Amino acid sequence: MQPTGVTANLAVPDIAEARAFYGDFLGLSVEAFNLGWVANLQSPDGRAAIQLVTRDATASVDSAISVHIGEQIEEAYAEAQRRGLDIVHPLTTEAWGVRRFFVRAPDGTVVNIVSHQDRDS
Repeated sequence: MQPTGVTANLAVPDIAEARAFYGDFLGLSVEAFNLGWVANLQSPDGRAAIQLVTRDATASVDSAISVHIGEQIEEAYAEAQRRGLDIVHPLTTEAWGVRRFFVRAPDGTVVNIVSHQDRDS
């Protein structure tokens, strides 16, 4: 697998309140997207990013990080299965246009392996 990016997913109770701190104070002022339950904030130069998550819309667990892998999603899923990893959200094409699955790392961290075809490749 060749990741194209990693984004921290912070659990927050309120997107707007969190956006004020991370956007206004820390300078992550560019809102790449906001689905109401998740918002991606970036620095104006795009070098820093964070996702604010109140509760995942379709998964039964929330992820701590998102690893972007472009078109390699099918291969990554097959490799996770081959290794016997704990897949906690199956490979799914989500309504908002991503293809993803969640896997639990040995330390218990839930990792969102995701393909944004429009920006990962």
